[in-house]
Amino acid sequence: MSPIRAALRQWRHPKAFRIGPPPAPADEMEALLAALEKPAPPESPFDEKLLADAATNLWRAQRRLAHGDGPRDRQTGRYLLVCREALTDAGLVVQDHDGDAYHPGRSLEMLAFRPEAGRTGEVVVETVRPTVYLLDRRIQTGQVIVAGPERSE
Repeated sequence: MSPIRAALRQWRHPKAFRIGPPPAPADEMEALLAALEKPAPPESPFDEKLLADAATNLWRAQRRLAHGDGPRDRQTGRYLLVCREALTDAGLVVQDHDGDAYHPGRSLEMLAFRPEAGRTGEVVVETVRPTVYLLDRRIQTGQVIVAGPERSE
């Protein structure tokens, strides 16, 4: 049916009963909806749990070697540092929390609280497990031990 003929047929009926123009084709609608949607974050080809465990073990080895004084310890520490920098360049970030201020709103798992005389605020004194981020998304929550002022009753 020609478009002119279809328009004339609509004029035969009262305005309340006229049918509007057909919607845009489905392909155009899908293209418009796709343009409005946010792009999905890239999927990681790695098993995130295994990657977080590997990063945690690398972090533990680096901390343990930092306390050693032998030439082998320093050389091994440099190898670990280069490995950690390569992982950081690939989008894997390991965050240590030692010395950071702590408050209950932080996204950390507090394993223990140590009251210490002379403290004015709560501070992370030991990181048991670091927080690990892959492509700006947290894949492991850090576990910490916190020291704070003694609480009086």
